[in-house]
Amino acid sequence: MPRMRTSSSAELLLDLHRDRPLPLHSQLEHGLRGSIRSGRLAAGSIMPSTRSLAGQLGLSRGVVVEAYEQLVAEGYLTSQPGGATRVCTNATERGPERGSITQAPSYRIDFGYGRPDVSQFPRAAWLRSLRRVLNATPNDRLSYLDRRGSVELREALANYLNRVRGTAAAPDRMMVCNGFAQALDLVAQELAVTGRTSIAVEEPGQRDTIEAARRHGLQTVAIPVDGDGVVVDALVRTDADAIVVTPAHHFPTGAVLSPERRAALVAWAADGRRLVLEDDYDAEYRYDREPIGAIQGLAPEHVVYAGSASKTLAPGLRLGWIVAPSDLVDRLATRKEAIDRGSPSLEQLAFADFLERGEFDHHLRRMRPIYRGRRDALLRALHRHLPDLTPVGASAGLHVVAWLPPDLDEAAVVARSGAIGVRVDGVGRHHALASLARQGLLFGYGTPSEDEIDEGIRAVASVIAALRAEAASSREALRSHS
Repeated sequence: MPRMRTSSSAELLLDLHRDRPLPLHSQLEHGLRGSIRSGRLAAGSIMPSTRSLAGQLGLSRGVVVEAYEQLVAEGYLTSQPGGATRVCTNATERGPERGSITQAPSYRIDFGYGRPDVSQFPRAAWLRSLRRVLNATPNDRLSYLDRRGSVELREALANYLNRVRGTAAAPDRMMVCNGFAQALDLVAQELAVTGRTSIAVEEPGQRDTIEAARRHGLQTVAIPVDGDGVVVDALVRTDADAIVVTPAHHFPTGAVLSPERRAALVAWAADGRRLVLEDDYDAEYRYDREPIGAIQGLAPEHVVYAGSASKTLAPGLRLGWIVAPSDLVDRLATRKEAIDRGSPSLEQLAFADFLERGEFDHHLRRMRPIYRGRRDALLRALHRHLPDLTPVGASAGLHVVAWLPPDLDEAAVVARSGAIGVRVDGVGRHHALASLARQGLLFGYGTPSEDEIDEGIRAVASVIAALRAEAASSREALRSHS
């Protein structure tokens, strides 16, 4: 825990009652003693200087000195000449009552999906951008910004997205948000308050869409996805008012929406003033294919485009963006403003500088071969250790789906792998319709090293071998009893 610069900077809340007969130094001793014993003042924490505490409580310094000396004598406080007074490390009987904190499971190898390698975050370049912003930004840019976000970032993002993703973005049709999850929630809320009743979701697809729809009272309609992306013919036969799609790299299968279906999707949206929410998921990381432009560039008045820096830089930045039709962007921004008063200004300004100076492009160029090496290691390991699993969606992104053969149970493989310290997720939880569910495993390769990837796949292979052996043993036992 970082320490305060000086004890004079510490503040402390204590109640003293000057209308009571108990002397103030005794009240002070009692209050400090109780705070230490209860854990409200943590072991090792710094105490205000006697002069500072006297000033805070409106006491003479002598009263505070007397109380401190008594608590030092009792072993509650420790003090050294010329040093700060601190709470003794063994003085606390128990901490304050708190709810239990659930610790996330710890895995020796983690194939969790949708996670970038944050150890590769470009700290030096980001710090340079942050320093430039701190040195040059006018004071008013640190106040509340336009509800749509920093104009500097909207201009930089519009230039970048138009150049790299083929969007038709303009700063006045953009807003900054806290990531795709917030973009989804804002759009779902807008649909609900304007009388829309249903939203279509890809099947399989992100569970976040279904949860956001339910929060705002919207029904969901599951639309199947095949090798050419979402089946638009099935969408046309529904009464959905909107759809959430991942056309550049479908989650979780990695399918790319074909040109014919892109045109059909745009026609569906334009025909009934419906809305398409485009999640530009994993579009920046591609390995075996040419770049694919955003649908928003084809129909900017019918598509809400959403992206974020979560998988390209770091989720902790909480930086996302929305490009919306002209009649919608300000309403979405007003809703966000009511929720959180806007995203942090310094991060927005630093990201704008980062984009304008080409640092973002440089970071992506640096990361693609790293992730490609891990993707290749995963495919090699699957081919070597689990040849009867069928990998798909490997041409882009940060994960691969491996379909399971019929004799394997997805839930059993996931549970057994986790029990030996290897996290792998199943595809099943991303299905809305059990009738369309196909069993498979999601292997994220953003964070594990190439050696860890091979070790993890070998571990999953051992789990599958054990499950098959147990199934064979059970079948043999049944035969012997028949």
